[in-house]
Amino acid sequence: MWNLLTESICISIRRVGLWCLRRLCIMRKLPSVLARTLTSGTSASPGLLNMSEGQSPIHVNNVRSKLRDIVGASTNWRDHVQAMQERKALHTLLAKRQEDLPPRRMKDSYLEVILPLGSQPEIREKYLNVHNSVRFGRILEDLDSLGVLVCYTHTKQEMQQMSPLSIVTALVDKINLCQKIIHPDCDIKFTGNVSWVGKTSMEVKMHMLQLHGGDYSPVLDATFVMVARDPENKRPAFVNPLIPESPEEEEIFKQGELNKMKRIEFSTSSLLKMAPTAEERNIVHDIFLNTLDTRTVSFQSRKLPPNSVWMEDAKLKGLEICHPEERNIFNRIFGGFLMRKAFELGWATACSYGSSRPFIVSVDDIMFQKPVEVGSLLLLSGQVCYTEKNYIQIRVHSEVYNANTREQHTTNTFHFTFISENEVPQVVPKTYGESMLYLDGMRHFTAVMREM
Repeated sequence: MWNLLTESICISIRRVGLWCLRRLCIMRKLPSVLARTLTSGTSASPGLLNMSEGQSPIHVNNVRSKLRDIVGASTNWRDHVQAMQERKALHTLLAKRQEDLPPRRMKDSYLEVILPLGSQPEIREKYLNVHNSVRFGRILEDLDSLGVLVCYTHTKQEMQQMSPLSIVTALVDKINLCQKIIHPDCDIKFTGNVSWVGKTSMEVKMHMLQLHGGDYSPVLDATFVMVARDPENKRPAFVNPLIPESPEEEEIFKQGELNKMKRIEFSTSSLLKMAPTAEERNIVHDIFLNTLDTRTVSFQSRKLPPNSVWMEDAKLKGLEICHPEERNIFNRIFGGFLMRKAFELGWATACSYGSSRPFIVSVDDIMFQKPVEVGSLLLLSGQVCYTEKNYIQIRVHSEVYNANTREQHTTNTFHFTFISENEVPQVVPKTYGESMLYLDGMRHFTAVMREM
């Protein structure tokens, strides 16, 4: 357990000489991969449809206020208990069956949100980083809010002033970037719509574009999964079914179903449940053999190869106190805030490890396992778990610590893929647990490269 009151962010990174490990996937030509990763457009993405007929863009500052109006949340922290009590009366508005709810089209939930960094310079500072580009953590917050608002738009009933649903983020399936730099002086447009619906869950496709020379250019594509619950956020609640209207929408809907199957398959084969494959076991054993000290005949004597870093020395830790300012409309800590803090720790871990500025390439498989209550102590641990050429795969693990009971509970696990300006040392696991972390990082990295 960390010393919560005195521990400061720490990292110990060592590197020597030159050494290479066997890889499950070695890219043949790094420059061509970098070009595809960071400069290719998203115009071919099946989720990008023109649904903007008659839509008026929403200012980014109005998204959270719209969400508060939809659920009847108070802007005053002292009134949050009363506001939640009033929501109990909305139970009678819940549908008993999904079939009782009117079906929706994809364009029914379509929204556009404008972040006017170019036309309203006064809002830039909140989004500006020291490198004179946009803070990606702030973009994560905006995406999370937009995803929830899109789902409330999908489930809106004309005769209801307040929604009886509590819609929360369950999963960030993936966020893939196609631009290396997000400029701080050009307007940004977010678009989003519901792309797949289950009984109580909804997949949301979102796109971010930035204005250059009079045209909006793609920056990223994002896929979130939201779940609907009852007014007290205790039990699942049915949502409106989704009806695709065209072959393109049919394809998007099928992709949503496929994404669900992939998530189930990935979870089933998790290294926390299943043994590594034969090929993965060989990789771990090769690492073990390459780190044995040949001067001794001992399984315990290990030697760090050249240009390498032990995994135990490639981590950063941090602590956040969760204040009421960071609460969501249901008076838990805002998921976007958790993502921002995890990303910033992940970026710092990658920056320290690679000794140069890292750029985010992809975010994937962020599972929101437990809500974080206001007043919680949030423990964050960033770990380099896999490296390949210029790429750094980071895993950030978040826990909530209860100072009264001294108990810790995992709330989230975040996976970030960064690319560094320079080639980075190889991260080397020493224990069996670290080897599983290494293989898990390799799996995530391979999946990201396949998407690219």
